[in-house]
Amino acid sequence: MTQATLTRSTILPKRFVLAGILLGMGFAGFFDGIFLHQIMQWHHMLSSVRPMTNMTDVKVHSVADGLFHAADYGLTIAGVALLWRSHLADELPKSTQPFIGLILLGAGLFNTLEGIIDHEILGIHHVHSGTHFMLWDLAFLGFGIALIITGYKFVERWKNAQESMP
Repeated sequence: MTQATLTRSTILPKRFVLAGILLGMGFAGFFDGIFLHQIMQWHHMLSSVRPMTNMTDVKVHSVADGLFHAADYGLTIAGVALLWRSHLADELPKSTQPFIGLILLGAGLFNTLEGIIDHEILGIHHVHSGTHFMLWDLAFLGFGIALIITGYKFVERWKNAQESMP
């Protein structure tokens, strides 16, 4: 029996941790792509560098958004595969709390990294274009950081509860 299979162990297996983080990143990417790109139509991957003025531009944006979705899909499939391997190795904790925390942490990590890289460094798009685009970008980053902190607290609260059990 490994430490990961002990009922009161506070050690989370690397495979399980990575599965939760990758799933959170994939879910956040899908939310961004489906809600912000397609439903709200606030931006597309290349909104700031290639305005949509003709059908060729629309096609370029569709391909760029499709590649973004493909990356989200890859993150999600990798997360599911790692979670399954963790299950087969009997490494899953008996509580969903750390898993939810890791998903939130992964979602926050995705939003924070995507916000810093795509919005601020590369400037290929902003959350919502217009005169107050920076406020939207900062709110997006703040939300990402809040998700990271919340996810971390979920995991830590679970660890503390495990340690305090008789």
